[in-house]
Amino acid sequence: MVKSMTGYGRARQTLNGRDITVEVRSVNNRYLDVAVKMPRAYIFTEDALKRRVQNAVSRGKVDLFISIDATGADETVVTVNEPLAKAYLDALHTISSLSNFQLHAYSAADVARFPDVLTVTKAEENLECVQSDICAVADEALAAYNAMRAVEGEKLASDIAARLTTIESLTGQVEARSPETVREYRERLTARMNEVLQSTTIEESRILSEAAIYADKVAVDEETVRLRSHVSQLRDMLSSDEPMGRKMDFLIQEVNRESNTVGSKCNDVEIARVVIALKAEVEKIREQVQNIE
Repeated sequence: MVKSMTGYGRARQTLNGRDITVEVRSVNNRYLDVAVKMPRAYIFTEDALKRRVQNAVSRGKVDLFISIDATGADETVVTVNEPLAKAYLDALHTISSLSNFQLHAYSAADVARFPDVLTVTKAEENLECVQSDICAVADEALAAYNAMRAVEGEKLASDIAARLTTIESLTGQVEARSPETVREYRERLTARMNEVLQSTTIEESRILSEAAIYADKVAVDEETVRLRSHVSQLRDMLSSDEPMGRKMDFLIQEVNRESNTVGSKCNDVEIARVVIALKAEVEKIREQVQNIE
């Protein structure tokens, strides 16, 4: 299945109190280039996220944007500094034992108000759990992203397939016209020699020899056979499940090269028109192939 290198996917989930949003965007690129943009507190998940992208994409410039609201996941731990609390109580008893100083009874709440008796801290996060949650949302975003790329790829494949059919038709026109150019050359050669030599008898073997040399010079059989072979290979690539963008790019360059050779060999107006149309289709396919993974 052909996939486009450009695409977008988004997913959002609330897992273990964290509101996680992942967006995936990509544009054309010769190789795979992955960039992850996320809060620094979660940077430890970057390598795992890049591996997931590498498993899902073969080339393109891919950006992951990750936002996390962990307000609902914040857990606090209250710790009692027992030695300090005991020291405060001992100090209070000492003060109350003074004959000239009377203190009322202190409650636990009163002792808790003294500095540093109670310490409130944030509970330590389970990093494996956090990474698993982020990757789960990333997988969902990548699935949506790949689905969009597949839709775009189907449109590209359909357009390229139609143009390949046009190239086959144009190649057939070249094949049909090429023998006619040899026949017309032979007729022109005969007429010219008759005009020059007039009453002198013309040797048919001489005409045939000259026509054979011309036919060999303008023969495009090899080029048209290769053109059809390249078109067949491109069709196979369109139905392949593997990324074929680079191979298709190389092959379309070969199609263009054969088209140029046909144009340079055939000194014929009609074939020249066909070759111009052929090269126009090749260029349109080349532009489309640049978008294929």
